Amino acid sequence: MKATGRNFNEVVTRAAGSARIFFCCGPDESGAFAAADRIVGLLDRPGERVDLSGAQLRREPVQLVTETRSTSLFGDSRHIYVRAQGDEAAEAIRLLLDEMGAKSLNGWPVIVVASGATDKSRTAKLLEKRDDALVAMFHPPDLRSVTAQVRQMADAQGVRMGADLAQHIAAAVMLDTRMAASEVHKLALYLDAAPQSPRTATAADVDAIGAVTQDDGMMPLVDAVLSGNVAALPGELARFRQQDMSPVGTILALERRVAQLIELRGGLGRRTDLAAFVDQQPGIFFRHRAAIADQLRRWPAHRLARLTQRLMQLHQEILADSQGATLRFMAGCVQIARGARKP
Repeated sequence: MKATGRNFNEVVTRAAGSARIFFCCGPDESGAFAAADRIVGLLDRPGERVDLSGAQLRREPVQLVTETRSTSLFGDSRHIYVRAQGDEAAEAIRLLLDEMGAKSLNGWPVIVVASGATDKSRTAKLLEKRDDALVAMFHPPDLRSVTAQVRQMADAQGVRMGADLAQHIAAAVMLDTRMAASEVHKLALYLDAAPQSPRTATAADVDAIGAVTQDDGMMPLVDAVLSGNVAALPGELARFRQQDMSPVGTILALERRVAQLIELRGGLGRRTDLAAFVDQQPGIFFRHRAAIADQLRRWPAHRLARLTQRLMQLHQEILADSQGATLRFMAGCVQIARGARKP
């Protein structure tokens, strides 16, 4: 079975009871992870979660077969959660299919989130025609759709918020729905909100809880690269590796910021006070305004066009080389940061 972001909720509701392998992929990494969480929530008896990495399965593919057959330490059910890059899990999936037989899969459910993979990848091709497997492909959402999702998340937790505040949160997390869900949850706790006792959120509430903190997300790295902050860049790249952040997800964040800068450039006209211009834009979260004004100054229109092409090229290189994706991404960040410092 196959699904996309548009019909995923409909397809997965039907598939959750019969499918035993779920493969979530595509350039929208946050959408793929949110889909994996949704799948776990739909399993009849999810039980214990067993985490495996793609690197583990690449070194020892048979481990997936072993885990799907093993009994939970707590004597209960379990599910296997694999976080992989590209086709790292392909051989493990092939062995699992061979071991369990071509007609019907047995064993515990397996959920794979594969950064840098698509529905054309080797792993997806192994699964897409099976009735007991689901391949779900996710493309990046736009600001309007994520804003709507933020409001839906808030409504579900008893948090009332206007469209402007929801858009602020969506833009601040760079359209990452996982981060948006985390921020809405923090707001609900702070406001002591619940569906039975809703509360209204304000920008002051968002500021008070430190929602969308720069320490938690990709934005410090994005700003260090595009602002040419070569002093901060080594520390941000070290944090990138320590927190096992995704090269694909982070380059998407860079691409979205550059698209935002291009849009702002189009509306700038003859204005010379960039800070005042940025302050007047309702879709820009207040924490990011200074950095965006600085980046507008550093990247005129003709250089933004070249930067867009460079990011597209880097994105393709990362997708084509899952093993070297992190090093390629880091080298690209250094190159772009140096370019940002040129007059």
